[in-house]
Amino acid sequence: MGENLQVNAERFMGFASLYDGARPKCPEKVKEIIVKYIEDKPTVVVDIGCGTGLSTTIWSDISNKVIGIEPSDDMLKIAREKSLDLDNVKFISAFSDNTGLESSSVDIITSSQSFHWMNPETTLREASRILKAGGVFAVYDCDWPPVCNWEAEFEYNKLFKKVNEIESKYSDTNGKFVRWNKDNHLSNIEKSGHFRYVREIVFSNTETCNAKRFITIALSQGGLQSILKSNIEEIKSHLLQFKNRIYDIFGEKEFEIDFCYRMRIAVK
Repeated sequence: MGENLQVNAERFMGFASLYDGARPKCPEKVKEIIVKYIEDKPTVVVDIGCGTGLSTTIWSDISNKVIGIEPSDDMLKIAREKSLDLDNVKFISAFSDNTGLESSSVDIITSSQSFHWMNPETTLREASRILKAGGVFAVYDCDWPPVCNWEAEFEYNKLFKKVNEIESKYSDTNGKFVRWNKDNHLSNIEKSGHFRYVREIVFSNTETCNAKRFITIALSQGGLQSILKSNIEEIKSHLLQFKNRIYDIFGEKEFEIDFCYRMRIAVK
């Protein structure tokens, strides 16, 4: 399993800058909800699978210490560069189930768009070990594509239907990746037996977008990147058609998009 998790990390090599520029930032709503559950400002927050730090640095204004944990060197490089002026934020190269942190030392653990790449059993065991009593574990993901325009969403879904077909046809694009079903996040947390209270919360967050960003959101998906890295010709015409249609729909204008989130939250 350790080998699989290393391959999972390598899946995101080579496009960290593109990822950082397109993906949504952590919504303030995440902080508001989690702080309600711990009933106080946190002293230590850990963000596992933190990527380029989009979901990490948001905690720097209310927590004494913020730690991002990420196994991808590409992602860590950008995360560290972006947080040089934040004295209370640091990033560690590690896996979610072997953080190296002290037991009962953490108030909050978050995982944004990444828990499906982690072994839930070993990760939840590690989360329970490092969390204080009453600490909060929160996993949150947004649905793809973001809400904006039905024609653009249709084109996005059409492209990723082709991505899924190609992944099924060319096994080398998937390598030895292991991905856990997001639909099972809540039940996996509940069945772990590590938490006193578990529930799901849904909300949305609005950001600005343009055609270029919408296209880059698609390009930031690991499945499409794996196919592009494998130089599979079959995807190229579909990707070009997608790009052309998105520019036809949006032109050069800016518009609002809504990222729809599902948060699974648990109290130790």
